[in-house]
Amino acid sequence: MKTRKNTALVVGANGVIGNNLIDYLEKTEEWEIIGLSRRTNADRNKVRFIAVDLLDIADCIKKLGSLDSVTHIYYVAYQDRPTWAELVEPNMRMLSNVLTVVEPIAGNLQHISLMQGYKVYGAHLGPFKTPAKESDAGHMPPEFNTSQQQYLEQLQKGKKWTWSAIRPSVVGGTAPNNPMNLALLIAVYASISKELGIPLRFPGKIGAFQTLMEMTDSTLLAKATVWASTNPQAANQAFNINNGDLFRWKELWPKLAAYFDMQSADPIPLSLETMMADKEPVWQKLKEEHALSYNYAQVSAWPFGDFVFSWDYDFFADGTKARRLGFHEFIDTEQMFYQLFDEMREKRIIP
Repeated sequence: MKTRKNTALVVGANGVIGNNLIDYLEKTEEWEIIGLSRRTNADRNKVRFIAVDLLDIADCIKKLGSLDSVTHIYYVAYQDRPTWAELVEPNMRMLSNVLTVVEPIAGNLQHISLMQGYKVYGAHLGPFKTPAKESDAGHMPPEFNTSQQQYLEQLQKGKKWTWSAIRPSVVGGTAPNNPMNLALLIAVYASISKELGIPLRFPGKIGAFQTLMEMTDSTLLAKATVWASTNPQAANQAFNINNGDLFRWKELWPKLAAYFDMQSADPIPLSLETMMADKEPVWQKLKEEHALSYNYAQVSAWPFGDFVFSWDYDFFADGTKARRLGFHEFIDTEQMFYQLFDEMREKRIIP
């Protein structure tokens, strides 16, 4: 007897989170996958990609109006804007456009998963309560993550489908063309530093070098996202998802330097966005010598690095709620970096 497959709609398929979520789902037998992104992708055996402008309701109706077989919606899309207030409108509009079109026609819809982050706790604004818990009170708006969750909770009332809100820390992955990929940023920064014959220096605030930090591996995040969307005990809740360990950059940074056969040296706070703006020729030389796959613009995320390396306060959350309800995956963060760097080399993303 043939088992009926679920159909996952991954909204934001090209990002570090969406890309790894699709890879994880693709390895299983019970999923058909549809990926939405603004840029086009070539279809794969179990994955159909649709290029759509999520900000345009007419384009959403045209491109998504036939997706009545969707059983699970994984919303991981994000639009950046210059200010926190300006983030709300486009990110709310994209979510609303997708659900306005797909939710009414997907007769067997079972779950909608919303990707969030520690902005819910005010982590981006300054020192916040740590470890942050899912039950912590919210902060003064505007905050698009909170607005999206409130919209989803309201939409779900009286419906048979359930929702979950997934809250990772800084996500580690290998996907290029992504403005928030810290692992790739460090790898590119190290590669250029090595080419210039200088040690690997931590470029952030001295205080950030000392504080407690955590990360979330993108594959672990994919597993947790699917777990929360397919287990009844996780329905209609938010979950912090992290690797399960803490680190300080001052201890980890020399080990990352050693991976690249480099020496580390004392931190020098600097603006990566400014200092790395003229390094495209260095990268182009590396690209030609090592037959790398991506141009400098595709592997640069310097503003995000400046943001993360400015956190001179503890940055971590309590991840035990998911574990209490049955999700027991974890990964050592140091090993995560090595695995990601290895993968980047295999894919010819870095030398």
